[in-house]
Amino acid sequence: MEGDAKYLKRKVKAGSLDVHPTEKALVVNYELEATILGELGDPMLGDRKECQKIIRLKSLNSGTDISSLANEVISKCKLIHPSKLPEVEQLLYYLQNRKEKTGKSEEEQSLRPKSASFHRYSPIEAGSDLEETANINDLDDYIELLYEEISGKVTGSSLILQLSRNPDNLEELSQNETLLGALSRVLREDWKTSIDLTTNIIYTFFCFSTFTQFHPIIMHHKVGSQVMEILQYEVNRYTQWTTDLYKKSKSIENMKNSKTAADIDREKAEYEISDKKFQNFVTKQEQALRVSIYLLLNLSEDVKVEEKMKRRGVTQLLVQLLNRTNEELLILVVSFLKKLSLYSENKDTMVSAAVIEKLTPLLSSQSSDLINAVVRLLLNLSFDSQVRGRMVKAGMLPRLVSLLQDPGNQNPVSCVLYHLSMDDKVKSMFTYTEAIPCLMKIILKSPEEQVDLEIMALAINLAANKRNAQLICESNGLRLLMQRAFSYQDPLIIKMIRNISQHDGVTKNLFIEFIGDIADAVHRADNEEFVLECIGILGNLTLPDLDFTRILKEFELIDWMKCRLVPNSGEDDLILEIVVFIGTCATDEAAAMFLCNCEILPSLIDLLKAKQEDDEIVLQVIYVFYQLSSHKESRKYVLDETEAIPYLLDLLHDRNPEVQKVCDSTLQMIGEVSPEWAQRLMGEKFRFHNAQWIEMVQSQQLADIANLCQEEEDEGLLGEEDILDIDRAELLLGQDISMDTLSDEDGLEDSQENNREAALRSTRPMSAYRRE
Repeated sequence: MEGDAKYLKRKVKAGSLDVHPTEKALVVNYELEATILGELGDPMLGDRKECQKIIRLKSLNSGTDISSLANEVISKCKLIHPSKLPEVEQLLYYLQNRKEKTGKSEEEQSLRPKSASFHRYSPIEAGSDLEETANINDLDDYIELLYEEISGKVTGSSLILQLSRNPDNLEELSQNETLLGALSRVLREDWKTSIDLTTNIIYTFFCFSTFTQFHPIIMHHKVGSQVMEILQYEVNRYTQWTTDLYKKSKSIENMKNSKTAADIDREKAEYEISDKKFQNFVTKQEQALRVSIYLLLNLSEDVKVEEKMKRRGVTQLLVQLLNRTNEELLILVVSFLKKLSLYSENKDTMVSAAVIEKLTPLLSSQSSDLINAVVRLLLNLSFDSQVRGRMVKAGMLPRLVSLLQDPGNQNPVSCVLYHLSMDDKVKSMFTYTEAIPCLMKIILKSPEEQVDLEIMALAINLAANKRNAQLICESNGLRLLMQRAFSYQDPLIIKMIRNISQHDGVTKNLFIEFIGDIADAVHRADNEEFVLECIGILGNLTLPDLDFTRILKEFELIDWMKCRLVPNSGEDDLILEIVVFIGTCATDEAAAMFLCNCEILPSLIDLLKAKQEDDEIVLQVIYVFYQLSSHKESRKYVLDETEAIPYLLDLLHDRNPEVQKVCDSTLQMIGEVSPEWAQRLMGEKFRFHNAQWIEMVQSQQLADIANLCQEEEDEGLLGEEDILDIDRAELLLGQDISMDTLSDEDGLEDSQENNREAALRSTRPMSAYRRE
């Protein structure tokens, strides 16, 4: 049966034997190792605990047969191996002849060892104060105790709990309808009477809940619903009690000027008594809360059951419990919240209940397990941008950064920080933390060839901030990153370096000494992603003193780029980076003319034709011609030797405003040296604006006609459907637009052709000015 457990795994290792210091009993020492498993069977939490079991020997007297009693002890206690029979006999002989002490001091009573817990989250560290050890054969007697007064019910439930904590007994107990019915009835009727009774019964059902095969039995007796009611009541009771104590403490402070010293001392004594009672109550209540929450967590494996819990307000109750200080309780609460946070409505409920503000102090806990649970909950919540803002506002960022150095929490923490770093404003906040030194240490000292993906994703994001990039480059940081990137051809580290290269200033100048290595890697690197990032770095290096012509010649990049600029020959991302690099080279006048003479421009025009729907590629190709047109010699080459200008004129009214802007700037420079194209540019601009005006007028006319038809529908005028079937272009053709003043010597196209071009321009048609 233990193999079916989904959330719990235990291992017991027997230890030494000893006699009880005051009673006729044997003390069995053993070690209990408990591990909590996740839904996929992966260990989440683990603990090891030294425990003791007391075997009380009521029948031991001067006439007892030691040999027979020793055999009976070994047969009933599985923790004692048969090979220890001689040792057991020796201890029994010692107990038989030891003189009994008539009185027991309070200190001696406190030495009584406690029974072992079933696992680390057991709400009962000692089974009870009972001397009796439960026996499955006496189950009917224990059930009868459930029908007596409260003290009897507590005793009976405690003995039944002892049996339930042994997984081997659960199958037999689950078949006893009388037992289950009696337990559920007592829980339903008497849970407010005794918190010990409540805890015992809920813990008994929790033992069943650790195995999914018993969940239908628990649901049949409506234990989950009852536990939800108890949870609500206990949370409210704690809140009320703390409020009352706070008011009482405030009233005592206010008494100092109005009451005598004797009255104040009396009030303080009463307050201390109430506070002590409250602390005792909290200790017992947290035991009940721990086992109740774990029971509900196990039952929530069924999504329908979880939905019912959500409607009963379990999310708000759990958030309220985050104010507690018991680490074991907090781990359970946070783990349950993490499970619930997978659904957006639960996430919204948590946020509205100030879960972020309540989780912030928990990040300073000394418990690594609690911190891990909190960080994983934050990871689920951090997919919401508003939640990320609240996390930053609550001051979580410095604490999360400090947790990067904890190997046990490094992965989930880096994921949360990655989400936070997606906001540009938050990127700059990392500058004031130890994030950059910590990340550099992790990356450069990683024993594996590939650094963890989450760490690199965070580093890449942070490198996009200028100040962070400067911090990365300090103390030869850029050189060390380059060495590691080229040693392993790591595409993620080189991507981080590429982000650094985009910032103007001192960081960009640091790349000059590495240009040869980067350009050489374009040819020699085997990793395509690595090559892509290297080209991206070269495209970012807009340095005025850089000799781009030498780079293009020495590393034979022209032929390499021509082969990859062929449409559909490779990934669009690589093509885009190549075009960006060509645009960067074209900023240098000598390199611009070199590009023209190498006849790479026809490849760009073919690319422009093939990628008309890719705005980014179109924009970067146009930018290349913009840079070429900014130099006298290369501008003349573009005008006389290429057919780029007609395409630029056609893209002048593209839907993308950036494309429009670059096209207009380029054509303006062309118009400065070519009156013919200046005239055509003016004509095209006039035709476009005129067509827009006409379309606006005709749209108003259509609206007026439709309204008229609506009013005079019975008089035989055009119907609304007839108006809607008329093509707008046909209406435009009815206008006599004179363009003689703008015509060149060959004449412009007639107005029908012009308006058709305007209608098709939204889909980026082939150029109307293409040369034959």
